[in-house]
Amino acid sequence: MQVEHISKEQVFADLDRCAASERTLAVVGSMNADYTVTTERLPGPGETVNAGPLTVLPGGKSGNQAATAARIGAKVHMLGAVGDDANADFLLGRLREAGVDVGDVLHVPGPSGTTVITVDSHGENTIVYSPGSNAKVSVEYVGGHKDVIAGAAVLGLCLESPMDTVIAAARIAHEAGVKVLVNDSPFVPELPADLVANSDILLVNEHEMSQLLGIDEPADGDWDAVDWEAIAERMRGFGYDQAVITLGGDGSVVIDHGVCHRVPPVKVRAVDTTGCGDSFMGTILAGLAAGLELVRAAHVAAYVAAYAATGYGAQASYGTADQVRALFS
Repeated sequence: MQVEHISKEQVFADLDRCAASERTLAVVGSMNADYTVTTERLPGPGETVNAGPLTVLPGGKSGNQAATAARIGAKVHMLGAVGDDANADFLLGRLREAGVDVGDVLHVPGPSGTTVITVDSHGENTIVYSPGSNAKVSVEYVGGHKDVIAGAAVLGLCLESPMDTVIAAARIAHEAGVKVLVNDSPFVPELPADLVANSDILLVNEHEMSQLLGIDEPADGDWDAVDWEAIAERMRGFGYDQAVITLGGDGSVVIDHGVCHRVPPVKVRAVDTTGCGDSFMGTILAGLAAGLELVRAAHVAAYVAAYAATGYGAQASYGTADQVRALFS
């Protein structure tokens, strides 16, 4: 496996390239209001613990991915649905503030998507998801915005929307020659063949990858000791020549047509990891839209996601390119 050593100066130059790109990226999927409390430790089954004040923050995996890409300067078009509640204006307002184009977001009767999040003193979290309006992002709606998807440089998808809709969006992009990045989250252990066939890059964490490919996790947790070339072959057999496997606080591995690249972590004092994975993916989308190679985009994403871990909430913790550069300079 190749251990990548890309300088901080090169990462910052690539971050500038994301901001300067005129190419648009599209995200199809979820927007949620995140109801968040902080606790000393996460509760066990049947247990009640004391928590701090309740906060309501903008979230949703797809909304988060769109927001972090726009924050660092990418041109982002969001497709999805909100309800007719107060959270709808809240979610769209925050995405607009981040710089996301939400002009084609659908408004439907009923509640917007919501999540209930508990964050402990170490920054770990538990999340419960209620789809709300996200469940109403239909195949017909996506088909009605074919021009947005087909006109993008890259499409980002996760699985908080109906699977038929996700597949339809991937198919539209694939037929138009648009690169498709799929985040298998919330995790589905058997991805539909149509989705695999119509997407280009898979993003998963190490546990999800193990389940997808039937690979045993290392007993000591040392992922650097495993045979990544063999994993790349298994991933190719699964249907992906390109993949990104995140390793939590240990960085990530990028598989690119049989070559495995180790991307080291960017160390920070984490206060809340909520939305960091989405920040990572959103930055990769921005990098791909700007023409970066996948591994270079992953290096930029490591810095942007690390910045997010230093603040509370998902979108609320995302930084601009200048803020990311200032923290790590």
